[in-house]
Amino acid sequence: MKSWLLATAAVLLFAAAPIHSHEQSYQPLWFHLECSGSDCPLLRGAPQTAGMRSGFVRLKPGQSVGEHSTQEHEEALVVLQGQGKAVVEGREAMAISSRMLTYIPPRSRHNVTNTGTEMLEYVYVVAPIASGK
Repeated sequence: MKSWLLATAAVLLFAAAPIHSHEQSYQPLWFHLECSGSDCPLLRGAPQTAGMRSGFVRLKPGQSVGEHSTQEHEEALVVLQGQGKAVVEGREAMAISSRMLTYIPPRSRHNVTNTGTEMLEYVYVVAPIASGK
């Protein structure tokens, strides 16, 4: 199961970024998803990537990340463990749990809350939207 989760995270990390063959050459990366805090950055954008950012989030039961906006980015959440809800402005709350992916469109205010009794762990991947869209 862990290999499925890591493979899913790797696909998201490298498929979501736009390709810029004429620009800087980017290098493949790999690392363990280890986090002792509640929000640990994984990819930090340029110069490490072409613009993609990601992180590993751990929420205790009842804890939320706090409402924030994707602004000019799109975001994917890959739930590794636990259960919770994702609230995206203008839509009903979505129940999320292990082995689920949630897509959050650009310019969307949203929040994630742990509604379970165990730790909620997920990886988020944020990529800028293509210009002119």
